[in-house]
Amino acid sequence: MLFHRIYRNEQVRDWVVFVHGAGGSSVVWFKQIRAFRPWFNILMVDLRGHGRSAAYGGNGSPYSLEGISSDILDVMDHHRIIDAHFVGVSLGTVLIRTLQERHPTRVRSAVYAGAVVGFTAPARLLIAAGHSLKYIVPFQALYAVFAWIIMPGRKAQEARRVFRREARSVRPAEFRRWLRLTREVHSKLAARSTLARSSPTLYVMGARDYLFLAPARRAVETDPSAVLNVVERAGHVCNIEQPALFNRIAIAFLRR
Repeated sequence: MLFHRIYRNEQVRDWVVFVHGAGGSSVVWFKQIRAFRPWFNILMVDLRGHGRSAAYGGNGSPYSLEGISSDILDVMDHHRIIDAHFVGVSLGTVLIRTLQERHPTRVRSAVYAGAVVGFTAPARLLIAAGHSLKYIVPFQALYAVFAWIIMPGRKAQEARRVFRREARSVRPAEFRRWLRLTREVHSKLAARSTLARSSPTLYVMGARDYLFLAPARRAVETDPSAVLNVVERAGHVCNIEQPALFNRIAIAFLRR
């Protein structure tokens, strides 16, 4: 199964499952562990093809949103975790949405950091460029450009550094698989735009998340189970750029 880390707190019963995005690993949550441990048991996974799950192929499950999200359920089942709160970042939020819709009893509530709920015109252009250049430009160089466009500016320097470092464990073929997956993401997000989810959901978006903040605002307006909190002086990966504020907002929501 997926490589995963567990931090137990025998004084509490609730679990939080952390889900990273494409090109990352569970390491992107290093600023959340200490803050969350007093309140929750913690499960962090490295998604297939990422981090220390780089060699994991899914045991025959399809390379799709449903197949990749089912990898997470396999780990939960192994540890007899019936349900949990979920915290995701970037494309990890799409996997959580999949679980909310396909397995609603497993998701008590969710926090989306840098949620991907729609693609703006610049985001679609970026993805199209990735598809055109994926066999021409070396993966690491292409990913570095992607990281700068999605997380621009000096304030996002640490987030870019973390993601570039973790991307070294991602094989070029795996990157191309995730890039192909964006086609399914785009079609599924369009189909889901009017669907309300049963579990409470908090969107935590950076005010400088130029590619994804506007679609998140629109999504919250049509979802009665969702609320939005915009973090100033933060971009796409707000859990790294403003960790203390993100932790305080997310923990208060999950405990409520």
